[in-house]
Amino acid sequence: MKKTGILLTLAVSLLLTGCSALLEREYASISPHNAVPTTEGDPSTLRADNYQELVNALVYFVSSGMEEGTVRLYTDMENVEPFLSDACLEVVQEDPLGAYCVEFIKYTVDPVVAYSEAHIDITYRRSREQVSSIVQATGVTAIRSELESALTSFAPERVLRISYFDENESFIQDLAHQAYYDVPAFALGMPEVSVSIYPSSGRQRIVEILLDYPLDRTELEERRGDLAWELQLLTRDLTRDGRTPSVLETAQALLEEGEYNPDGASTPFDLFDTGVVNSEGLSLAFAALCHELDIPCHVAQGFREEEPHFWTVVQTEDGWRHLDLSNLEGENGPLYTDQAFTALGYLWEEGSLPSCIGS
Repeated sequence: MKKTGILLTLAVSLLLTGCSALLEREYASISPHNAVPTTEGDPSTLRADNYQELVNALVYFVSSGMEEGTVRLYTDMENVEPFLSDACLEVVQEDPLGAYCVEFIKYTVDPVVAYSEAHIDITYRRSREQVSSIVQATGVTAIRSELESALTSFAPERVLRISYFDENESFIQDLAHQAYYDVPAFALGMPEVSVSIYPSSGRQRIVEILLDYPLDRTELEERRGDLAWELQLLTRDLTRDGRTPSVLETAQALLEEGEYNPDGASTPFDLFDTGVVNSEGLSLAFAALCHELDIPCHVAQGFREEEPHFWTVVQTEDGWRHLDLSNLEGENGPLYTDQAFTALGYLWEEGSLPSCIGS
């Protein structure tokens, strides 16, 4: 009876505990478990019984930023040298983090009675700060978001760890250019974008993106501050009566600050500084002002009569419409559907802009 009573009590206790857990809906944070066994609690001395465990040990050293470590190999003596040679090469060439940050790995081996003790020396070509700044990104949207974050802080680099990534360097460069036009208030000169991918293939890869701006960071931040001030002044004037201005009112107010010239400068800062900008600078300035006013707007890049040209696509009461501030004197007004805009000689990449269809 006593045994039966104890079991019943335990069963009830477990059941109640389970119900409580369900009601509280607690969430657990799951971290990858390091399957590499340590020796006597020392994280710099690991045990490996086969080749894969040896690779795992080396990856553990690299991910921990360790320059030295010891692996005790419990394997046949004739396998020790080829295992170490191949494992070091695999980590440096095929592991994403190893390919990105390790210059080379050296080792020496001391035979012991029951195992071989390998002393590992790792030389890095990246700093610990660079490694710790690596960001996990999944999908194109996340990559563009990280690029936008870099551009809005004028950061010189972004390093991303991406899963299931089969694209090449030019794909990332295209995303960087798209991100630049998505943050018009920070578009103060397109940076030169250099991309390196580690390793050359694999399920997970590290993508290093270097951004070389045409101006130094101090100058960029000063210009960003000046531009923000001018945009705030315009926004204050346009919303003085407490309402959101129309798209055309916004366009006319901006054009009072400067003028279009195909040979002008290409940033929104230049519109307020010199007063003369090309279609790129004018479109970026308008998009930046629309963002201040919470008017949805995108910078569009394509061709007008077979010449490279920029304009905007903006949200109106009738839906999305094309608006070219360098040409507001159209026969049917300045706002156009896709069909009407194409008829005027404009071309753009299909799918790159919101659809502008008739109401």
